[in-house]
Amino acid sequence: MSIDPYIELRNVSFAYGERPILKNVNLSIPRGKLVAIMGGSGSGKTTLLRLISGQYRARKGEVIVDGRNVGDMSAKELFEHRRRMGLLFQFGALFTDLTVFENVAFPIREHTRLPDAMIRDLVTLKLNAVGLRGTQSLMPAELSGGMSRRVALARAIALDPALMLYDEPFTGLDPISLGVIAHLIKKLNDALGTTAIMVTHDVHTSLDIVDHVYFVSNGEIVAEGTPDEVRASPSPWVHQFVYGEADGPVHFAYPAKSRLEDDLGLGQGGAHA
Repeated sequence: MSIDPYIELRNVSFAYGERPILKNVNLSIPRGKLVAIMGGSGSGKTTLLRLISGQYRARKGEVIVDGRNVGDMSAKELFEHRRRMGLLFQFGALFTDLTVFENVAFPIREHTRLPDAMIRDLVTLKLNAVGLRGTQSLMPAELSGGMSRRVALARAIALDPALMLYDEPFTGLDPISLGVIAHLIKKLNDALGTTAIMVTHDVHTSLDIVDHVYFVSNGEIVAEGTPDEVRASPSPWVHQFVYGEADGPVHFAYPAKSRLEDDLGLGQGGAHA
């Protein structure tokens, strides 16, 4: 995964206050590849997206995108960095008071000075790419969940981004809509030559479309590989996650101090002689 990397994280650590979220994370994503980041809730997956987009700055280490350290970017440079990105939010996040057309046109109007006729052609082209050309005048409330997610995808690719970030793109979709969205993500990524990162819990759908997978647990990369390598992995952690097993190294309960430790003011490690 180190050939012509478009994104590199080098010994990246991040914390919310005193609570560590990521610990010395290293990963490399080649240009033009679709990569999934998987792990349990609260493992630090979405935080990785926020570091790559520049919403957060790493406490330690470097976040390199297209050869530049995101942590060193000025406000103007961050704006240009985000202009080259597309983001598909977990539930689409369409503007409820704008039509489908205006939702897709929004980033084009925000970042360019193109004439209305060209914007109209671009929006029609993007909606056609997701199979929704006839929905231009509809409001988001008139769309099904799957249609809404496809409109959000059309908006995300409106400016042909070099980098796409998908934050749980399959959440809340029925099986048919999920399959349609997954097919579109793969098809559009290949057509645009976009580098893409997908944070997801949907293991089996994702393994059918991505090029590589990173697994995150407790803020660390615990495993990685191609979809075939992941399916055949001897790692108990990977096997439990991929096959959704209740018993294994991934614990359901959040670690907590015992009542005795609370009473004595001891740390998680307990008393020492």
